[in-house]
Amino acid sequence: MTWTAPDVVRDEFPLDLPERDALAAFITWHRQTLLFKVSGLTGEQLASRPIPSTGLSLLGIVRHMAEVEHHWWRVRVAGEPVPSLYDEDEEWTRVDPVGAEADYRQLVDGWAAVDATAARFDLDHTFGRRGELWSVRTLYLHLVEEWARHNGHADLIREAIDGATGE
Repeated sequence: MTWTAPDVVRDEFPLDLPERDALAAFITWHRQTLLFKVSGLTGEQLASRPIPSTGLSLLGIVRHMAEVEHHWWRVRVAGEPVPSLYDEDEEWTRVDPVGAEADYRQLVDGWAAVDATAARFDLDHTFGRRGELWSVRTLYLHLVEEWARHNGHADLIREAIDGATGE
């Protein structure tokens, strides 16, 4: 039997939340948006690269976003000695429809760990990256941008796969 990405519902949230809650809510909304974009597709569809001018696939985006959150929160912010989920850029290039369900689960299941890590640090906590000092607040903003950019890619890829459009 072929695995198909499950249907999802995006949570609405009030826009008058305290800063930390608002940042986390926007991340959650973007996470759910990607799940919405891949819902109902098979592993083969997720691994396909339907836009000839790019090697992007929905499965590559799923894998990349798992790596992004894992790396930023657990490695950069918390300094945990955890390995990368993929070798350098492998999340984009080694997509396999057979592993689509495991990749999807890795993304979704990883959120509990990164959210628990994020909760341990206040917004003004700083950490280093390539000689620059970042705050957790700046990281949240960066991740909103990262999610939004890749969700835009997901919109185009999904439409190329089966014509589905919308939020």
